[in-house]
Amino acid sequence: MPTPSLPGLAIVGGGPAGLMAAETARAAGHAVDLFEAKGSVGRKFLIAGKGGLNLTHSDPPGLFASRYGERHDQVARWLHDFDADALRAWAAGLGVETFVGSSGRVFPSDLKAAPLLRGWVRRLREQGVRFHVLHRWTGFDADGALRFDTPEGEARFQARATVLAMGGGSWPELGSDGAWVAPLAQAGVDIAPLQPANCGFDVGWSEHFAQRFAGAPIKPVRLAIDGVPTLAWRQGECVATATGLEGSLVYALSAALRERLRAHGEVTLRLDLAPGRDEARLFADLSRPRKGRSLGEHLRRSTGIEGVKAGLLREVLDKATLEDPARLAAALKSLPVRLLRPRPIAEAISSAGGVRLESLDEGLMLRDRPGLFCAGEMLDWEAPTGGYLLTACFASGYRAGRAAAGWLARPA
Repeated sequence: MPTPSLPGLAIVGGGPAGLMAAETARAAGHAVDLFEAKGSVGRKFLIAGKGGLNLTHSDPPGLFASRYGERHDQVARWLHDFDADALRAWAAGLGVETFVGSSGRVFPSDLKAAPLLRGWVRRLREQGVRFHVLHRWTGFDADGALRFDTPEGEARFQARATVLAMGGGSWPELGSDGAWVAPLAQAGVDIAPLQPANCGFDVGWSEHFAQRFAGAPIKPVRLAIDGVPTLAWRQGECVATATGLEGSLVYALSAALRERLRAHGEVTLRLDLAPGRDEARLFADLSRPRKGRSLGEHLRRSTGIEGVKAGLLREVLDKATLEDPARLAAALKSLPVRLLRPRPIAEAISSAGGVRLESLDEGLMLRDRPGLFCAGEMLDWEAPTGGYLLTACFASGYRAGRAAAGWLARPA
């Protein structure tokens, strides 16, 4: 049976990057077929917006680009074409107004992802984008055609150009399972190993601490990484889990923590459990007579430390340190917590690694496979939470879609 030939662009993956590539190429007048492994598109996008869709951030451009770490130069070029302001204007075009929250994060006025996604998919269908759900990409055949597993069996399509936008390796139940790594590697594509990003870390708490404090928020708190003086202390909150620590502050440091673990085999996180008091004041407060009170009660009355923070002190410090006001004050300002490993990638908010940017041209086309483009989280970059992940996914989809449209417009 002959392999059907698609007249224009095939897009594999129905997340923000793939949908934006579809919209951009279709606006340029090209036929677009979008293939999605699940029964509907945008599933991770919907879950990410369940507690309030953090669409982007209000950081000025230079600071915004710096959030992408070692890849800031490359991502900055994507953002030059489609930045946070462009994303907000795009959402407004779908009837979704946005606002800047107190943290600088940008949200839809109703905080919901579903209305935006519904409106977007409806508009794409009206513009002529053809959707093919329940099509799981499995690689290329000998002639370079796309292969898919479908409920009706294997399907193959020969596309003039293709954008791959299949996500990273986190949230496998929503489709971002990294299954594309093996067939792309087999096709000779250079891929950095997928790793967890914006993730929690194991500590190995005692059973007593885990049972009593799992799920307890630790706030306010400041965190720093022992041995990494270039990273300043950061204040916010994190959460004790049954196995270790997670939460926004930990996620913000996760790339540095993961890389230090990889390079040195260990990493120590420093916790300032009393951000509002300096060490001298803590020492003075702890040196007051206890008058028969227990250590826990003395801590609570003199410093306000109780609950999970007091539990952390008992978990980490020996009895002699707990009974010494000077050493205890120092520990309150810099409690060492040794991290063992990141949590599994399936639990992470996002992933690092993927198709190396060095193997792509400025239009995100693979240099060794003309006509094949990549976008979104399957590329080798990462970002903290705060709207930066979504913005770069949109921007990379825009760039790949525009470049693919240009490729298709060339004389045959």
